[in-house]
Amino acid sequence: MIGRGLNRCAGPLALLLLAATGVAHAGEYQDDLKARRARAMQSLTPGTIMIAWSAPEKVYSTDVNYEYRQDSDLLYLTGLAQEGTILVLMPGAATKKEVIFVREPNARREHWNGHIFTKAEVTAATGIETVYFVSQFESFIASMLSGRNFGLRRGETTVEWNTFHAEVKAGRASLALLLGPRPAISQPLTEVYAWANKARERYFGVAIADVQPAIHALRQVKTPYEQKVLEKSVLISSNAHRAGMKATAPGKFEYEVEAAIEQVYLSNGAMSWGYPSIVGSGPNATILHYGESSRKMEPGDLLLVDAAGSYQGQTGDITRTTPVSGTFSPIQKEIYQLVLAAQEAGMAAAKIGNKTADVEKASEEVIKAGLLKLGLITDAKSEQFRTWYTHGICHWIGMDVHDVGDYDRPLAAGMAFVVEPGLYIRQQALDDLADTPENREFKEKVKAAVEKYKNIGVRIEDSFLLTDASLKRLSATVPRTIEEVEAWMKPAPARR
Repeated sequence: MIGRGLNRCAGPLALLLLAATGVAHAGEYQDDLKARRARAMQSLTPGTIMIAWSAPEKVYSTDVNYEYRQDSDLLYLTGLAQEGTILVLMPGAATKKEVIFVREPNARREHWNGHIFTKAEVTAATGIETVYFVSQFESFIASMLSGRNFGLRRGETTVEWNTFHAEVKAGRASLALLLGPRPAISQPLTEVYAWANKARERYFGVAIADVQPAIHALRQVKTPYEQKVLEKSVLISSNAHRAGMKATAPGKFEYEVEAAIEQVYLSNGAMSWGYPSIVGSGPNATILHYGESSRKMEPGDLLLVDAAGSYQGQTGDITRTTPVSGTFSPIQKEIYQLVLAAQEAGMAAAKIGNKTADVEKASEEVIKAGLLKLGLITDAKSEQFRTWYTHGICHWIGMDVHDVGDYDRPLAAGMAFVVEPGLYIRQQALDDLADTPENREFKEKVKAAVEKYKNIGVRIEDSFLLTDASLKRLSATVPRTIEEVEAWMKPAPARR
């Protein structure tokens, strides 16, 4: 899937279903969450407080919100999808190293929007024993950074935070925040940057650090539990693609295929898509972010479908291009086979120790040679191939469809990613080239081939998990070769 934004909303039912997923897990999931938090604290000093806030709610229109989506880093560390949540990690505390702040129960809010977790339910969902209400967060932070105990009655004492308070007194205290990219001078500060500034103004000598790179490095290598959930998520999406292919036929609309796909998500517990579905037929298959799903499919069209559901916080990414009439034409086969060969080359390069750049390069070499043979470029050593081959082909997957991770980091077991080469033959791409002698010559030499392959868009994308033993194609049940696709597209025999 090539990057795009969300553009749909959902009602209170979806909010409840998302919030409920945290309590639905127990045991293994809680253990995994606790292990994630322990690994996160390994990057912190005894004088550090790490803080992670939940994502804000977003207004769709007037009094209707978008479907709530928890901040991925907070979800990774807590499993809690409820809004209004703050996580604090303090490795310098004696026993209360993990503290979570949540909304207080509110009968009116719950009547309108659904149940708010009790403290006991938060502990059951996250495995975090120390739970306060979010209204106590500021006083907690003020106490910690001022060297005072928190939550004690007059006359009570504790050694809970002695180590941290000693670090404060020694001038070694710091706040580790999920800051993310620094806004430009001309841009407004994000909420977390604004909060960091206020903290710095009030607590002199307290350093501010960005802990996001450390958390993202953890997320880049999936835990065994995450791998299991991701496999299940991609299996659901694979079945959805198979259903969508069966719903494809001349005279049907793109939205009918989209409906068939997303029905499979819901019926298998994937309560939302991982990204808005791309379902483009004919010339729409050459539009990377096509989202209207409104065209009637015609005989001889190709249909490009890029879609995946989100299941228990994990999202894969799958794209298939299928012939609407059931079989590829000869010229469609030529483009399709080239894209498939490029994917195979990329897969072969996806080995432990290599980098995603090696995957990209392997596919590019196949594409260049193939486009030269088809007459769509005249120089395989130049950047001409970028006219038709317009995007990168390897990105991480996981909690986000374009998941976090360092692309300079060598591939390792536990990493999950896609390989998704694509070719898009658009007359506009040729027309928009700068008017130079070289480009005029290029246009003249390839115009016959462009006319031959015009409006063909093909992308083939699979989700992969790299293991110590092999590269595992998680979406292997979705027909991929020309023979597999055409066989699957054949109508089922009529019942007697």
